[in-house]
Amino acid sequence: MVKLYNMDKISLSMLNLNIITLKLEGLEETIIYHLIERVQFKKNLIVYKPGKSGFQGYSSKSLLDIRLLFQEQMDAQFGRYCVPEERPFNKKLPALRRKVNLPQYPLALKNFNEINLTSKIKKRYHKLMQDICQAGDDGQYGSSVENDIYALQAISRRIHYGAMFVAESKFRSNTEFYRSLINGADYQALKKALTRQKVEEEIISRVKDKVTYAQAKVNPKIRVLIDPEKIITYYRNTIIPLTKEGEIIYLMKRQQV
Repeated sequence: MVKLYNMDKISLSMLNLNIITLKLEGLEETIIYHLIERVQFKKNLIVYKPGKSGFQGYSSKSLLDIRLLFQEQMDAQFGRYCVPEERPFNKKLPALRRKVNLPQYPLALKNFNEINLTSKIKKRYHKLMQDICQAGDDGQYGSSVENDIYALQAISRRIHYGAMFVAESKFRSNTEFYRSLINGADYQALKKALTRQKVEEEIISRVKDKVTYAQAKVNPKIRVLIDPEKIITYYRNTIIPLTKEGEIIYLMKRQQV
């Protein structure tokens, strides 16, 4: 059973763009940390291949798929997916079993899963692993997929939080303008209106600095380093565009309230 707090002040503060920006900035460290931990293991491509997990009865799933399914089955029962930005990679998960006290989220959606970009996130994450991990197989399959899951969840959280809360904040700041674009199904105009080039470049610059700083005193003889350029490329080509795609989907599905 989920209990909702009807607290207008808390709800409205969630849509303060400055607060949203700070939370997104904080999630950068989480993503960077988990990616750094993942690259300590080699590509270990077998963990992404269906039928190679060692689990009987899961011939169509990879080790990562199975580990992610088990993780999300537990998370669902504990209430993880009651939070808007926590969107699952799997469907038909168990029902919530824990009493959860949550604020009334100020999002104009009937169902948070109307915005779910996890399939694209996962596909592009696989490409990222090809790019940043060392070639080869070190046999550390369990550790590899464990860190994959932490990274995937952090990336998904960042994208979905930005998609929903930024879109709602912008809509409320200029309601009639955005409503006209929504009613006209003008996707290109929506994309242009949602784009803040200066902010995006600030994000890219900040992420590069954070990756560099996080590895500044690391001994490369015992730890694998990530090229900051590869992470900012991932931000530029995946995280930022998928967030914007989610914003557009949110606005087009938004209840007209």
